[in-house]
Amino acid sequence: MTNTRNLKDGRTCIIRNAIPKDASGLIDYLNTIAAESDNLTFGLGEWDVTIEAETEFIESAMKSDNQYFVIAELEGLIIANLNFTAGTRPRLEHFGEFGVSVLKEYWGNGIAFELIDGLIQWAKNSKKITKINLQVREDNERAIKLYKKFGFEIEGLVTRTFFIEGEYYNSYQMGKLID
Repeated sequence: MTNTRNLKDGRTCIIRNAIPKDASGLIDYLNTIAAESDNLTFGLGEWDVTIEAETEFIESAMKSDNQYFVIAELEGLIIANLNFTAGTRPRLEHFGEFGVSVLKEYWGNGIAFELIDGLIQWAKNSKKITKINLQVREDNERAIKLYKKFGFEIEGLVTRTFFIEGEYYNSYQMGKLID
C-alpha cells in the first residue's frame, strides 16, 4: 500500500507499509516524538527498543493478517506512523488497538486523518477485524475530536493511566465497530 498526502506547504508525503529497513528510522522517530508530546505512553529516553527488536516487530506485522503498520515519510524522513495489533488467539483475533503519532512540526496537515482512514479501510477489507480500539488521554480534545469524526465512541474512563511529572492523568477507552 502506498498513498500520498499533500501538505499545507505544498510538499507531498508518502504513506506506506512499514518495512524492516525502516527500523532504525522508526526508533529515531519515536525518540523524537517522545520529547514532543505528553500524550504518548512513553516519554523522552523511555523508548529503548533495539534495531533488531524493531525489525522483528515490523516483520511480524508484515506476515500477519490482523496487524497493520504504516508510516508517513517526507524526503526520506519518517514523520508519522500508525500501528494496529490484534489478538493472536482465535477468540481475540477479531479486534485490536492502535496508536498513531505525528511529528509536531507536521500537526494540522491531515496526516493522522489519512493514517486512520487507511486503517479503517484495511479493517473493512480484512474480513477479520470487526472492532478497533484505542486509548487517549481524556484532556487530548484535539485527538478525541478526530476519533469521533471516524465514529469512535467513548466506551469508558480508565483512571490513572498516565503518570507524568508527579501527576496522574486519565484516559478514555474508545472503540469503533467494523461491519
